[in-house]
Amino acid sequence: MTSLASSRTAAARPGTPPAHIAGLSLVNLAARQRMLSQRMILQTVLAANGDAGRLQAAQRSLQMFQESQQHLLGTVDQLEAQGARKIRETYHGTRGVGPVVEAFIQLMRSALEQIEAYSPRVPNTMSELVEHTDRILEALNTATTAFDEVAKARSDAMMKELTGIVGDIQSVAKEAKVVSFNAQVVAARAGQHGREFAVVANVLSDITGEIDGLTRKAATLAERSQHAG
Repeated sequence: MTSLASSRTAAARPGTPPAHIAGLSLVNLAARQRMLSQRMILQTVLAANGDAGRLQAAQRSLQMFQESQQHLLGTVDQLEAQGARKIRETYHGTRGVGPVVEAFIQLMRSALEQIEAYSPRVPNTMSELVEHTDRILEALNTATTAFDEVAKARSDAMMKELTGIVGDIQSVAKEAKVVSFNAQVVAARAGQHGREFAVVANVLSDITGEIDGLTRKAATLAERSQHAG
């Protein structure tokens, strides 16, 4: 049987994220915490009624929940300053959800330990755990919303930067077109002596044409992405 001690050790171990975390965005991971909390409560209620298999499942769910929560909080320092401040305020501010989440973890841990030890305190702890359901769900909803807002702000900033880069490329392409046109005029006036120069001017014209086409496609994609968001 998976012990709670090993769960706590695994949750505290730094390094590569566990397989159940890898590949998930912060928003999706935060949203999954809501589902996981409700599943864990159901598994624990069933375990309290004598289902040993559900006890093991609840222990695994608690380990996943702790690891995910640690990962969510550990990635705050990787966010830009404004996003990091928002997440810290969401968890640790005056009305932060951090204490609610921590209290839920502690209560869940106590419930599982008592069920495993056949403690007479199980009914009282289970009653307290069920009463905590709405609070933890509201807290995790708040956290998910915060991560979603941070992700959206990040996406908007990247899109704005991309649009600026595309605009700069278009400006350079226009200037290159002017240079190419002038070069072709000079080459034509130079006659036989300007033949090689004309070849270079034509190549430059082709390149600027390709750049112009690509930047138009990039601008269209950027606009579609912005509207889709």
